[in-house]
Amino acid sequence: MTESMPDWLLAIVYLVTPWIVLIRGMPWISILVQILIAVPVAIAIHGIATPILRRLSAPLRYSRRIVEYGHRAGGLLVFLLLVQVILRNAPDDLAGLQLGRHLNALTLVGTLTWLGVSVVHAIAQTIVELNPLDAPDNFRARRVQTQARVLARSAIVLILLIGTASALMTLPLLRQMGTSLLASAGVAGIVLGFAAKPVLGNLLAGLQIALTQPMQLDDVVIIEGEWGQIEEITGTYVVIRIWDQRRLVVPLQWFIEHPFQNWTRRTSDILGAVTLWVDYRMPLGPLRAQTEAICAAAPEWDGRVCVLQVVDASERAMQLRILVSAGNAGQAWDLRCRVREELLDFVQREYPQFLPRLRAEFGQAANAPRSSSPLG
Repeated sequence: MTESMPDWLLAIVYLVTPWIVLIRGMPWISILVQILIAVPVAIAIHGIATPILRRLSAPLRYSRRIVEYGHRAGGLLVFLLLVQVILRNAPDDLAGLQLGRHLNALTLVGTLTWLGVSVVHAIAQTIVELNPLDAPDNFRARRVQTQARVLARSAIVLILLIGTASALMTLPLLRQMGTSLLASAGVAGIVLGFAAKPVLGNLLAGLQIALTQPMQLDDVVIIEGEWGQIEEITGTYVVIRIWDQRRLVVPLQWFIEHPFQNWTRRTSDILGAVTLWVDYRMPLGPLRAQTEAICAAAPEWDGRVCVLQVVDASERAMQLRILVSAGNAGQAWDLRCRVREELLDFVQREYPQFLPRLRAEFGQAANAPRSSSPLG
């Protein structure tokens, strides 16, 4: 048979045969060679499958984003599955094989966790892009984004907990500890409940906020006397952008246990009040006409409310309240400042004598008794 074989084929056989015999005599070398072969195989599968999946998912936004975010974890998962098959087919009495299988299982659990987190990120990011906040009427977008972000973070925390628990349960020592602690599960549960109360409380508060939505992204709120907007909602806390560019970080559970003001709960429309003090002699007709003219010329006014009323009177002056409306809290603030400035300028220019003043009357009383001299 060897006489009929070409010389080049005989040379290859003579070169390869000793290596085959050597590999068969050293099982670990054989396993390592198979793993090295699995690397280009996994790369080839990833390189072929990824473009196909991208082309198939191109019309589907969610699927396209899942492929974009999860293809790296998917490629690593293919390689680890090939390694798992190689290690499972190896002889069980091979020294160190159990350690190799365990390390591969841990890596496999970590990769599956990475893939799950990537899928959640992809879905949440797609929902956010489909509901932008820069629309004129962004109430629905804020509601959807709030739910998507909070639920995504809660799902990621849950996936990480499951992945960590699965990885730890592969350790024989922890399995034995879990069996021994099973009898005292009630006491251990109470202790763990108290220890994990802040984490679990914030996690449950996040789910409650996502479902009931007492607040949403970009809502205008007043918390602890601070006026600001909801900038970010994470799995444990909320970041509020204060009007002077400061950031207030509040735990999620605080919103469940304490009352707070939400100026944009249903709509962003809001009323603003301007207060002025003027003299009793000030005529209200010209002041009302000037107020309406200011509102009509103001770009911040939404055309709903522009009212001037006398709301109080003291011994020195009367108090006027001008109620105006705007599309959101920021415009309402600017409109209040505009109305206050222009009304003060109008009164100073047209009716300066009717500004609040303190009156005092000096003089000797007519019927004041005169003292008589004892000397006459």
